[in-house]
Amino acid sequence: MSEKETKVNRRDFVVTASYAVGAVGVAGVVWPLVDQMNPDASVKALASTEVDISSVEPGKSITVLWRGKPVFIKRRTQEEIDKARSVDINELKHPEKDEDRAANPEWLVMLGICTHLGCVPLNDKGDYDGWFCPCHGSHYDTSGRIRKGPAPTNMEVPKYEFINSKTIKIG
Repeated sequence: MSEKETKVNRRDFVVTASYAVGAVGVAGVVWPLVDQMNPDASVKALASTEVDISSVEPGKSITVLWRGKPVFIKRRTQEEIDKARSVDINELKHPEKDEDRAANPEWLVMLGICTHLGCVPLNDKGDYDGWFCPCHGSHYDTSGRIRKGPAPTNMEVPKYEFINSKTIKIG
């Protein structure tokens, strides 16, 4: 090998090694900045909650907090289920079937926040025996669907699942 070829190869190695060390240095500086954007443990703990529903009688409801918001969990009677399913979907301001809102017809799980201005509606009140928001007069039926008043949409149904017959996991 000639001296010129040796110098070129050595120079290529030094340049490549310099780039590699620089890349590791940049990664070492950038990683903490990216990592600090991840949620901390207290936020992750609020991502889901498990609720014991074994003591809820038919026709009654409970309110739990999830992510700082009230969640209504209602154990509906057969009469309430039939009433919610008999509604003509074409009459609704925000058409949604009861079957799509309640995975298990006996249990209705939804955020307890009026979709008009974020108030908390009252249970078993209003013209449709569901929820009534006294702030501006929104009436929701036994499926949490808006029936009358200024609210634009139905009360939101969060992601939830039944872990067993006595426990619901929200989130």
